[in-house]
Amino acid sequence: MKHWLTFFLLILVPTLGSADPDMVSSEITSIEIGIVCPPDPISVKPAPNTLAGATHIIDESPPFVSNSQIVPAAYGVGFGVKSLARREEGLEGVTIAITHPPMGDAGTTMQSFGTRISGIDPSISFYQFDYGYELQPGTWTMTALRNGKPLYAVTFEVVAPERLPELAAACGYIDLLS
Repeated sequence: MKHWLTFFLLILVPTLGSADPDMVSSEITSIEIGIVCPPDPISVKPAPNTLAGATHIIDESPPFVSNSQIVPAAYGVGFGVKSLARREEGLEGVTIAITHPPMGDAGTTMQSFGTRISGIDPSISFYQFDYGYELQPGTWTMTALRNGKPLYAVTFEVVAPERLPELAAACGYIDLLS
């Protein structure tokens, strides 16, 4: 029976949440939403409008381990959006703005970083839980903006890892459940 329950939970977890964006502009031809286990970064890029001051640069886009918008607040877990620009040349000068519950000493509620969206292969933008102060349950919204206009907006609900233990353990940080 235990094996059937585990099998059922592994099938159910990827379907939790609606995986629907709040909005998508006509400049975006496809969008996918979900939870990732990000690979090790190949470098970092300065991101002065983030609490960490930098973003990770990865070599390859990781697959989503779930298309849920309900995210466990667990170390190593990432969540975000894969998007593809309608124009083949892509979109430069994109800002990803993430609003979230207050965190850090100053009670920061928004962070942002620059990126681009390809028109050839889907581009991923994600947020990964690396520090204890980031593990904040509540509503998180990721919005891609270009020239001050939204390209997409997606809302995630971050929950205590105990609510989704299988998903919280998906990235191999089970011993670090907070």
